[in-house]
Amino acid sequence: MFSDPDLLIDFRDVELIRGGTTLVGPVTWQVELDERWVIIGPNGAGKTSLLRIASALDFPTRGDAFVVGEKLGRTEVRELTTRIGLVSSAMAARVPGDERVSDLVISAGYSVLGRWREKYDDMDRDRAADILESMGAEHLADREFGTLSEGERKRVLIARGLMTDPELLLLDEPAAGLDLGGREELVERLSVLAADPDAPAMVLITHHVEEIPPGFTDVMMLSEGAVTAQGPIADTLTAENLTATFRQSIAVTHDDGRYFARRARRAGGHRRAE
Repeated sequence: MFSDPDLLIDFRDVELIRGGTTLVGPVTWQVELDERWVIIGPNGAGKTSLLRIASALDFPTRGDAFVVGEKLGRTEVRELTTRIGLVSSAMAARVPGDERVSDLVISAGYSVLGRWREKYDDMDRDRAADILESMGAEHLADREFGTLSEGERKRVLIARGLMTDPELLLLDEPAAGLDLGGREELVERLSVLAADPDAPAMVLITHHVEEIPPGFTDVMMLSEGAVTAQGPIADTLTAENLTATFRQSIAVTHDDGRYFARRARRAGGHRRAE
């Protein structure tokens, strides 16, 4: 069984089951080279479980999962690590507080977290500097990771995820814990990245439609592990689909490339957005 080489993710009836409980699935899903996907849903919907399969950290219990053209279960996972960029809070928690930012970014190319005995050359340092600049974080290169703000940490970790020039970039709730300014800075940076034709295919997990950067092309909605809707974002991110996903009446608006959602409530016999 083979996958289309233009598909970075090709899931066919994929399920992840733990302890007799289905965490996610069945999911059939394809991500192409130039697509930028958002996965949205409430807590416990299965978003992170799905992303763990896409990052080859977990294998599906049932179904077939191809990632960057390789079938999970038949490929050495270490061969995929430089082809997939992953940014998550779990990774952030593993970074030593005294790790220098430039070393943290460069070490991604060596498939390690935390510098040990690697010797970095000028090419490594130049690439890390360029990527940090693209994320508005070049001035942080000599700082220790533990001294950074939450927003700075998120941008540095995304730079690390891009260091190996991956084919697929996975972002697990990158705006979580950010204040308004930090969130808007991150959304803007991701929007610029999404518009870059040389950027990798991207998948971003969020709970909030306000965190979806302009330029993202497609959306999948999950509820209790099941797909409630998926497709082009302009057609799929609707009040009807959000209502089914979050199981309460949701009103959604679109303004200048950004989406905004509010709970809808009855007022005088009519529904309006709060």
